[in-house]
Amino acid sequence: MTVPPTLLPDERTLHGWFDRDLAPVLAVDPGTTVRFGTLDSGWWAGPHGPDRRRVPEHAAGSGHALTGPVEVRGARPGDVLAVRVDAVVPGPWGTTYAGARATAWNVRLGVEQPAVVPWEIDVVAGTATSSLGTVALRPFLGVMGMPPAEPGRHSTIPPYWHGGNLDCRELVAGATLYLPVPVAGALFSVGDGHAAQGDGEVSGTAIECPMERVDLTLSTVDDFPVAGPVARTPAGWVTMGLGDTVDEAVFGALNAMFDLLDRLFGVSRPDAVALASVAVDVRVTQIVNQVVGAHAVLPPGALR
Repeated sequence: MTVPPTLLPDERTLHGWFDRDLAPVLAVDPGTTVRFGTLDSGWWAGPHGPDRRRVPEHAAGSGHALTGPVEVRGARPGDVLAVRVDAVVPGPWGTTYAGARATAWNVRLGVEQPAVVPWEIDVVAGTATSSLGTVALRPFLGVMGMPPAEPGRHSTIPPYWHGGNLDCRELVAGATLYLPVPVAGALFSVGDGHAAQGDGEVSGTAIECPMERVDLTLSTVDDFPVAGPVARTPAGWVTMGLGDTVDEAVFGALNAMFDLLDRLFGVSRPDAVALASVAVDVRVTQIVNQVVGAHAVLPPGALR
């Protein structure tokens, strides 16, 4: 079996921001599978403990630890990048934080003292275990995206219409994420491994973990135009919306779903609204990343 081109998190590949002028560390033809390794989002070199240190590549002002960027040859602004998630294998440890910062959000949640919860991850058993109990693994990458067209360094914290910190728990192995391409070559980067996460990501973190292996097939498509993140996942078709409020994000996700229902079934906008009210689920993706995310889900077989 041929091993795909591989990018490990090291001094050559690690960065903590999006920047259109960051030189790609790998260039591939459309349709190529790339194998990524990632650090956990906080750049930690090992599990939580008194002697834990960040990796030497960590720089002040960095956001999530990202691996990349990858140039997809021929990708141009206005194209759509298809990211097929072939495999997601987490590392052996993870951490969840609650109330790590004294914010108004944590005050509203009633978090007076911060909590740090270390997890032991058993990939074979498909579980993560902590002092709080055992949960099932459902690993995915919180960050998959490209830099904005505007010059300079851009934060990895908010999600963008061209990807980034989407934190959508449906982007597991078997999903394909479709993103509009904002810059020549796409310059695609990944990071923020999550071993498991609930919709909303209410503490601001999931089970933050390194990823041993993430296999992604990167393609460009010209017959599936999208204006923001859309995915075909094991849970069904997913359309994502972003906004300053939950309402804005939900309306963005629904408008994208109405367009998708038109494309899939050729229905008018009023009929799409009616169909969505019967067959589509609306969920809050995350409420903790400066920009709120929501997603609408059309389950497989919901319409026959």
